[in-house]
Amino acid sequence: MTDDGPTTLSENDIEQAELADWRVLFTALHARYKTEDFATALKLVKKIGKAAEKANHHPDVDLSYGQVDVRLWSHDAGGVTERDVDLARQITGFASDVGAEPAPGELSVLEIALDTPTYDDVKPFWSAVLGYETSKPHAEELNDPNGTRPTLWFQKADNAKGEVEQRFHLDVRVPPEVAEDRVRNALEAGGTLVTDERAPTVWVLADAHGNHACVTTWLGRDPDHGSSEGDAAGKVDVGDE
Repeated sequence: MTDDGPTTLSENDIEQAELADWRVLFTALHARYKTEDFATALKLVKKIGKAAEKANHHPDVDLSYGQVDVRLWSHDAGGVTERDVDLARQITGFASDVGAEPAPGELSVLEIALDTPTYDDVKPFWSAVLGYETSKPHAEELNDPNGTRPTLWFQKADNAKGEVEQRFHLDVRVPPEVAEDRVRNALEAGGTLVTDERAPTVWVLADAHGNHACVTTWLGRDPDHGSSEGDAAGKVDVGDE
């Protein structure tokens, strides 16, 4: 550990640790364990929680019927460190103890990439509309502070300018009581309001380069229409507004 915090490990360093149950995906270690029932999965989670408290190092854990997903990384370092490797080894042992089966082949992580000539123009908007934070090690990335939603990465593309012919957009569903604040923050961060015709169901926004996002709530929805925001955004011709 340095004065600036723990040292992050490279993918090659992690590979040398021979963590058979685990895979490094972007900046974190991931594992998935299958169990025969919910009780066994819960037993595994309890073991992980006890070890995490003892180590004062807490992984992200998702519990569902017959399955436990674990994500390990050091927030203060912005990547995987030796303490993650140590806890990963312990968790592997816990899984073996309760009869949980590793399923590393099922693991994947989704990252969204936005082509842009410069992220300085649009990053504040996307940070505000998504409620994301700038990645510590990578200024061209925005991360969910809770670690549950995809990273947004700004890929430099000098030709990604001018009129936007958009084929898909992001819908951000939020609780009704925070929707107007989310919209306001996005506008203050350089966004524009495309339409609020169907607010408080949907606000259609755009970043400084014309890329669209919708802030949405459950209010005002036809229960027979389903939960898709497609009609709301689809009413706007994104090439001609």
